[in-house]
Amino acid sequence: VVFIVAKGIFPTISYEMPDPQPQAAPSASEEEPPAQDAAQEAQEEAPSSTGDPKIDALIQEKDRALQEMRRLNDAIEDEIISRRIDQLEDTTGKIIDQVVAHPEKLSQIRTFMNYYLPTTLKLLENYADFEEAGVSGKNLDQAKDKIARTMDNIVAGFEQQLDRLYQSEAMDIDSDIRVMETMLRRDRGTVEDDFGLGGGTAVQPEDEKF
Repeated sequence: VVFIVAKGIFPTISYEMPDPQPQAAPSASEEEPPAQDAAQEAQEEAPSSTGDPKIDALIQEKDRALQEMRRLNDAIEDEIISRRIDQLEDTTGKIIDQVVAHPEKLSQIRTFMNYYLPTTLKLLENYADFEEAGVSGKNLDQAKDKIARTMDNIVAGFEQQLDRLYQSEAMDIDSDIRVMETMLRRDRGTVEDDFGLGGGTAVQPEDEKF
């Protein structure tokens, strides 16, 4: 009623009707998440640490390298090069995973991490740039052809690096097998002697029969 009367007396003034059911102010918990929850979310998003800074750095480099390989794979149209990148991505992951599981092998991949991996990524980046240029010329074609022909050797080199990481395990297996074969020969001879099978016969001679 007051609103209607005031509107009639002062028609040029705008009025707002009061909210008959004012909304309750948001609680502190609804306004913003507690600092503890925010800290916990940040901690969950952060990569877990192995406790070894060198291994942590290696894991981060693995993630960066594999992400870069996927990006280049998407950018490169050549199907053969794309398949080689798939192989490189798989082998690179296995190499680094093996070292993460056995940190004592870190020194064995120093050259791989410092030269072969970054150089391979650089060559793939160059190939992607040449494709993106969209032109054909003597220099571009020769450069692309050289990179393509080198990819098979690079894949073989990566696989050889992975194989070398298992050299100590292979030597241990060979040693275990040699020891087991020796023990089997010894134990087999003991069994043959115990049961009269060591080259003789278990049948009694005629003169010893009753």
